[in-house]
Amino acid sequence: MAVFTEVEFGEADALVQRLGLGPLRELRGIEGGIENTNYFATTETGEFVLTLFERLSAAQLPYYLCLMKHLAERGLPVPEPVPDPDIAPPSGHPLTIPAQAPCELLLQVAGKPAALVQRLSGRSELAPGAAHCTELGAMLARMHLAARDFPRIQPNLRGLAWWNETVPVVLPCIDEAQAALLRAELAYQNHVAGSSAYAALPRGPVHADMFRDNVMFATGAEAGTAPRLTGVFDFYFAGTDTWLFDLAVCLNDWAIDLPTGRHDAGRAEALLAAYETVRPLNAAERALLPAMLRAAALRFWISRLWDFHLPREASMLKPHDPAHFERVLRERAAHPHAMAPALEPIAA
Repeated sequence: MAVFTEVEFGEADALVQRLGLGPLRELRGIEGGIENTNYFATTETGEFVLTLFERLSAAQLPYYLCLMKHLAERGLPVPEPVPDPDIAPPSGHPLTIPAQAPCELLLQVAGKPAALVQRLSGRSELAPGAAHCTELGAMLARMHLAARDFPRIQPNLRGLAWWNETVPVVLPCIDEAQAALLRAELAYQNHVAGSSAYAALPRGPVHADMFRDNVMFATGAEAGTAPRLTGVFDFYFAGTDTWLFDLAVCLNDWAIDLPTGRHDAGRAEALLAAYETVRPLNAAERALLPAMLRAAALRFWISRLWDFHLPREASMLKPHDPAHFERVLRERAAHPHAMAPALEPIAA
């Protein structure tokens, strides 16, 4: 969440008033992230997040916005987009709606496609314990099941095809040892993706970026004695992919020692056990989890290399250090059975 496009207060005020949210009281740029322009927008009726999309096209965006609305309508704590009252929702089954049809959830601000969503309560927990991972695991599984009947399909735009396109671009920016690892891991993931076991993995809409800073927990008196997850946001890397990949992304952030990239068994077991309480993994998923942990580390190593070495101009932009996910990938490759203690008792 950086600021690539400056938004004038008057333009934002006109937008929120047209959406029936009352006059704008405050507009503040959000620091962090590297994809879109984000602002906190406070009006007389509440608090919202205004997002301007810098890379995603207007044709791609209805998938993300409709997925958020779909999940919110099923009781999941995700930010629901505010519809444009001047655009009538399209009629008919979503799969029959032309891609170019107007979407009532898609806005335009400063010449960019945009969305305004409700701001979630709580705050991110950047040093989670096992109890936070338990909340996260159960929420992830509920989200996967709630999205099973979501009718739109859009590939994970940061999936294998993007890895194959982007690796040649970043190879000149790294040393030979890193390049050798990147080439070898990409070849391995292409091999896994071509297997019959991979083709049989359960799949559907996934968040694909559910890091610690994209999840909120209750604070203060509302928190009580145990962590309570109050929201998940930033769905703009979502897509149709394997649920196992989504789980691996979470394990690679929530159950990792950040300084070393090493596996944290206690947090991993808590996250996985909670997930399986809602949706048990099948045998193929247990077998391929080590490969998907490597895949998830590779995906974010590639994207961080790309953002770090080929940055875009933006105010408040702070690219993430790509070395972190290089360490995670090396650890996952060196210790493929790290998750075995968590998986074997469940499988028995």
